[in-house]
This record gives sequence, structure tokens and C-alpha cells, in this order.
Amino acid sequence: MALVELRQIKKSFMLGKEEMEILHGIDFTVDKGEFVAMMGPSGSGKSTTMNILGCLDRPTSGTYILDGEDVGSLDGDTLAEIRNRKIGFVFQGFNLLPKTSAIENVELPLLYAGVPGKERHRRARAALEDMGLGNRLHHEPTQLSGGQQQRVAIARGIVNMAPILMTDEPTGNLDSKTSDEIMSLFRKLNEENGITIILVTHEPDVAAYAKRVVHFRDGMILSDELNGKGHRQ
Repeated sequence: MALVELRQIKKSFMLGKEEMEILHGIDFTVDKGEFVAMMGPSGSGKSTTMNILGCLDRPTSGTYILDGEDVGSLDGDTLAEIRNRKIGFVFQGFNLLPKTSAIENVELPLLYAGVPGKERHRRARAALEDMGLGNRLHHEPTQLSGGQQQRVAIARGIVNMAPILMTDEPTGNLDSKTSDEIMSLFRKLNEENGITIILVTHEPDVAAYAKRVVHFRDGMILSDELNGKGHRQ
């Protein structure tokens, strides 16, 4: 069974008085343990698809099955709960709270999930140590480099032990060396921890770390291929 499955997903927005369709009937599945890169030019529909996959937005029509559950008709509170349990997020801009320590930033998803303070602290510390930041627990974002801030963001994304990690242009603000280090971390999380990763990027060098690359154009999927292994059936 697919971990995520989109069936004939369409998404429209109102532009003035006119309705503009952004996604034109997307069919897309990701199995447990995959590492998928979604590529395409600006306006291709990849970020809109990511927002739907992450339960951050709803499709106009079509069906979204997340871990065996149809989430399309769920209310906002239920979606938020599912999002917290099943999906971790990492963004280009890090999205860390300023004037807040690394460990407090990482604890946030656990706080929302109602995890007790002592266990919350233990798990946040362990996630940061896994990212090589055991000596930066109490540093605020301004005291960290861009790469370190992104590692904090990754620790926050995995601390709730969700089966899926979704990440949108995670290396966009990083230099090439730090970008390679971050992508190597994602590959390790996928291969050693079994976390399913869905990545949005416009950079071929970043997409090369994924096992599968899906190309979007004009609100449709143009191609879906395994990296170096030909077309995905």
C-alpha cells in the first residue's frame, strides 16, 4: 500500500473574478521508504502539490489518501493532528523561532502533541545530537550558521518520529558544501532510519540525492523516473 496517494487532484485559485486551475488532475503515489524529488520551474505546480501532500492545503477536487486514510474531508483540527503525527517539515527559510534555543525550537512539535516536558526534552536533545549539534543545544538561531540552523530544522522535523519528512528547497539558502552535507543527512535519514522523504527542489545536484525524480510542468507530471534506473512503472 502506498504511504501517500493522490488521485486526480485538481487545484484552482481565484484570480480576481476568474478561476485559475493550477493542478490538472495529478496522479501521484509514494511508497514507504522512498526518497522522492519533485522538480519543475516556478509555477509548475510542485509546491502546490507539496502543500496538499503536507495537509497544508486542500485540493479543489480529487482524493488524497495518507497512510490508508482519506484526508480530503477532514476538518482543520483533525488535519492538524494528523500532520503532527505523520509528517515532519523542513523549509528553505529554516522557520526557527528567534530568541529561542535550539532545543526549545526542536521541542515545539512535541509540545503541540502533548508530550510531557521531561520526555520532550530527552527526545529533542537526542534529535539534535543525531544532527551533530549536541554542543549547541542552548544556542539561539542568530548564534548558529546557516547549516547549523538547517540541522536544527531537520531535528525538529524528525523529533516526532513521523514516517514522512517533507522538505521544500532545503538547501536554497546554503552554500554548495553545506548543501551537500545537508543532503547527505537526508540520505542517511532515508537509508538508515527508513524515513520517507519528499523533496521539492529546482537544483539537479540536489535532486541527484533522491532515488526517484518527478518532473512537473504546467500543473501536470511530465515524467516520473528512478534515478539512473529508467522510468518508474
